[in-house]
Amino acid sequence: MERAIEKPAGPAVDVTPDARVPIEIPLSRPDITDVERSMVMAVLDRPTLSLGPELEAFEEGVARLTGAKHAVGVSSGTAGLHLAVRALDLGPGDEVVTTPFSFIASSNCLLYERVRPIFADIDPTSLNLDPRAAEAAIGAKTRAILVVHVFGVPADMEAFGRIAGRWGLPIIEDACEALGARTPGGMAGAAGDAGVFAFYPNKQITTGEGGMLVTNRDDVAARARCERNQGRGPEWTRFERVGFNYRMSEIHAALGRAQLSRASEILARRRRAAALYRELLAGIPGVETLPDVPGASPFVFVIRAETPHLRDRIREGLRRRGIETGIYFPPIHLEPPYRDRFGFRPGQFPKAEDADPAGDPLLHGDPRRGDGAGRGGGPRDGPVRDVLTRARKHLPETNVSESVLGGI
Repeated sequence: MERAIEKPAGPAVDVTPDARVPIEIPLSRPDITDVERSMVMAVLDRPTLSLGPELEAFEEGVARLTGAKHAVGVSSGTAGLHLAVRALDLGPGDEVVTTPFSFIASSNCLLYERVRPIFADIDPTSLNLDPRAAEAAIGAKTRAILVVHVFGVPADMEAFGRIAGRWGLPIIEDACEALGARTPGGMAGAAGDAGVFAFYPNKQITTGEGGMLVTNRDDVAARARCERNQGRGPEWTRFERVGFNYRMSEIHAALGRAQLSRASEILARRRRAAALYRELLAGIPGVETLPDVPGASPFVFVIRAETPHLRDRIREGLRRRGIETGIYFPPIHLEPPYRDRFGFRPGQFPKAEDADPAGDPLLHGDPRRGDGAGRGGGPRDGPVRDVLTRARKHLPETNVSESVLGGI
């Protein structure tokens, strides 16, 4: 969809929360059942609350799911990315090619070690890092490529693997939004030298807070395990490195293990919900959904609106009917910490900027709302239809005809 050039007509639309209209369908909601509750409560009856059997079992489960040799549980996806950077010995003076269109942690993890992010533009269809642009950005100081699977859409890991092979570079995969996504070469997160998943409450599965580093490299796994635990070696009172408190507790791991036992169910329901959204939104003027990419694991369901005014009208109409939506983040290079430090400016990465919500707006919502998640029920499409049915009275005001919505 082309970016709107002219300033959209119409007054600004107030999309601030209205306490008089309770949110019935939130932006995200964890899918928690009695399975999770019982497993978490069981931990509290045991003497070990950290670095125990629940963490080991959760790590083994994630390793099986992804096909990775090792999995290292950590306190967050950001912590996992930081440990991946350190495990590959990246440091001051090094450069890493990555995407400007991502959650900011995928670049912040480089700054923690004084590594310079070298941004390359994105593919406008998948919104992932464009392999050709990434290879063109490789320079004399490039030491790695950091690929992000944005919105759970798998990046072209076969292409990045060939590029990494030609240049002798390791690959870090930020798969924080992509648990369960598949690439032609295998599961997302396990195709590079180190991959990282996140388990924040809005992710495919949650531990409340937490993350997981996966790798097929023994050296990367060993260093990550050491540095997540303050740099300890085999002896608890001896420290081999400067490390961090990036441990995952037994309580978090038990929640994750319970979620993992239901992962196939959760992922299937998310995919069905996303497919239904795509079906029911097809053909609505001024509104575009992202394409259905084979192997994707829906993190959020993204809608692109033709203009900011249309976007705000849709958001306001849904909010007044108790439905929460959000706007995605601006490109990283336009955020103040990066503009101020590196001198980035608008126009450097036009495809990423074209996906900027200030220009070609993005709304997003949790696809789990389409299957009754969090309500104790089985798969059903009622909430998806409810979202769009409630919007009927509003959408015609934004050039959407009743005939288009008549089948909802």
